[in-house]
Amino acid sequence: MTQSLTRALATLGWKEGDPGFWTGGERPGRVSIMHGSAAEVIWFPGDEEAETTVFELRRDLNLRPVAGDWVAIEDGDLTRVAERRTTLKRPDPNGKDVQVMAAGIDTVLIVLPVDLGLNPKNLERLAIMAWDSGADPLVVLTKADAAESPEEAVAEAEAAAPGVPVLLTSSADGRGLDELRARMGAGTTTTMLGASGAGKTSLLNALEGHTEAVAHVSRDGQGRHTTTTRKLYRLASGGVLLDLPGIRSLDLLVDDEALGETFADITALAASCRFADCSHEGDQGCAVEAAVAAGTLPERRLASWRAIRREMAYQARRNDPAAMAAERQKWKQLSKSTRKPR
Repeated sequence: MTQSLTRALATLGWKEGDPGFWTGGERPGRVSIMHGSAAEVIWFPGDEEAETTVFELRRDLNLRPVAGDWVAIEDGDLTRVAERRTTLKRPDPNGKDVQVMAAGIDTVLIVLPVDLGLNPKNLERLAIMAWDSGADPLVVLTKADAAESPEEAVAEAEAAAPGVPVLLTSSADGRGLDELRARMGAGTTTTMLGASGAGKTSLLNALEGHTEAVAHVSRDGQGRHTTTTRKLYRLASGGVLLDLPGIRSLDLLVDDEALGETFADITALAASCRFADCSHEGDQGCAVEAAVAAGTLPERRLASWRAIRREMAYQARRNDPAAMAAERQKWKQLSKSTRKPR
């Protein structure tokens, strides 16, 4: 790979030292937007100047691409999707499959507004999605200019996502934007994860001087989708940003490692439980429940952990027909055993 191509690819999020995935007559590119069965790709026919082309997807393509995927182009065709390093995913609305939202991410910005107070449950769930992607999470608190006690929100966020950096920002007064730009330099791919109305589009506008449409948020804090597609932006800071539509449903389909990272406080306490497979729900010698009783672990925190564990088990059963049938049979038998005789 030539130095000029290395520098050019860095403007698309390529890291110097990463092995090239293209061979022979192939040329590298990155998917910026998906349009149904077509992919809009920023690619390099030569070693310096980029072009943007829409490619119809071939039927024999090894993988259906998503925004952020690196691809190889040869003889006017998108011929191959490179192996994914990281993927941001969630359960598909059809209840059976996994929906990959974006690929090739280095940093996930967990964007939450603090003007109406922090929602720690949403933060915990978004942090699990971020950890599960394989990328590094960063909590970005927005609308600090409209918050009565933004510092309290920072402390609450640090407690809800132990070990994850928290950055307080305002698109209105510019607070925290320089530090955020510094984290989004050349060779870095960032994405924003959050609900509609969290201030993601306003944050992008403030960072880059864009004029993407934003919508007002209702009194109850609910926002409307202004970003309607997944789009890759090249940033003035040298990196790239994958802008995603706001998430309405925070269904989870992740592994225990991501849960453990988000609830690091509970994970640490669990090491002192009497039994290695302690469920933290009435087991003898449970160090987690003892910490709640002693007031050193918030009860809300354990309740949230339990709720997410139940949801993870449910999502796993949805993808395992035999397990779902067994669960239905269990509840059917339980229902029969509790019926009163006439």
